[in-house]
Amino acid sequence: MKAEIIAVGTELLLGQVVNTNATFLSQELADLGIEVYYHTVVGDNPQRLEQLLVEAEERSDLIVLCGGLGPTDDDLTKDTVAAHIHHSLVQDEQALARLHDFFKFSKRSMTENNLRQTLMIEDGIPIQNPTGLAVGTLITKEDTTYLLLPGPPNELNPMFQQNVRPLLAARFPQAEQLISRVLRFYGIGESQLVTDLKELIDRQTNPTIAPYAKPNEVTLRLTAKVADEGLGQQLLDELEAKVMAKVGTYFYGYGDENSLVKVTVDALKKYGKTVTAAESLTAGLFQSTLGDITGVSEVFKGGFVTYSAETKAHFLGIDVKLLEKEGTISEACAIAMAERARIVADADYAVSFTGVAGPDELEGKPAGTVWIGFAEKGQSTIAVLQHFNRDRRSIRKSAVMKGLDLILRAVNKKN
Repeated sequence: MKAEIIAVGTELLLGQVVNTNATFLSQELADLGIEVYYHTVVGDNPQRLEQLLVEAEERSDLIVLCGGLGPTDDDLTKDTVAAHIHHSLVQDEQALARLHDFFKFSKRSMTENNLRQTLMIEDGIPIQNPTGLAVGTLITKEDTTYLLLPGPPNELNPMFQQNVRPLLAARFPQAEQLISRVLRFYGIGESQLVTDLKELIDRQTNPTIAPYAKPNEVTLRLTAKVADEGLGQQLLDELEAKVMAKVGTYFYGYGDENSLVKVTVDALKKYGKTVTAAESLTAGLFQSTLGDITGVSEVFKGGFVTYSAETKAHFLGIDVKLLEKEGTISEACAIAMAERARIVADADYAVSFTGVAGPDELEGKPAGTVWIGFAEKGQSTIAVLQHFNRDRRSIRKSAVMKGLDLILRAVNKKN
């Protein structure tokens, strides 16, 4: 079954809203064995939407439209699709009851245009909205099925998972399904990873390999198209082994929802290790990144933000003479920061960050020059020199990622 997704909304074309619905829907449909061939964005214009529907019918079996189901005059998706397939709009009684309950509970006055949200396409299947008021519709006309969903992701996502997914699975069972596995890599760029995997990529049939570059990392999506899930997992296992043989040294975790910081915190928890940090360049960004992970207090005792030479000396007890001689952007300073942070916090590991975020030079060093110190209980403290590019924000984020990588590698090597 071939599908395409049409996102409706002028705000998407203007860049005021990011089209995250397309990503979510593509993943959900692929999981059902329904392949998405096209993504399109169209403004709140019935003529252009009508033209797009004509084109979509020629190439797709399932057309998913998201957005334009609200109460305002520019919410015309239902009207346009209904007119296109020569059906009327009718009121869904369940959605109407929910609408009245909502305004009664909130003690607000309901305006007449809110009733538009309870309309669905005649002869279609109503799709109830568990977190909003706009009802959706699933309707098949001749060889094409139309699925109309609201635009806000906090409505569309639960609506699809609770009500649409089981409906599509029952009405359109697929002989084959797509089974995917996401591998995440840090420390290698997309171009180098693709070069190292060129032979596998050139020879791919089923399963396939798709690389995706993300800020400071690369992911690989391995996808098998099979009738039997067990066979699919076996094919993915075999392909993953070949990938790991070539680039496994850069691998750190699985899944779309994973991240280097989460994997690092999980590893620290698993082995009962603690970490601290001393930050100059990153000004607390590393510690804030750790703080985003639930349960990090088990492994993170706290840390230090030492943005000046004075605070490096005062908070961490670093010798002022060392700072005067070597400078704050130096190997010696990064080592001293990491050593002292680990000792003062009594942690198993410590990282430190000092450097030039830019845009101007500092201490004669160009923007992007970064020293990252790493201290481990019972081991000699080291510092690594990095040369990051792009803007100030990117340089600081890149430094944080490298610090996480140093910790994760140490934890995994030790255990």
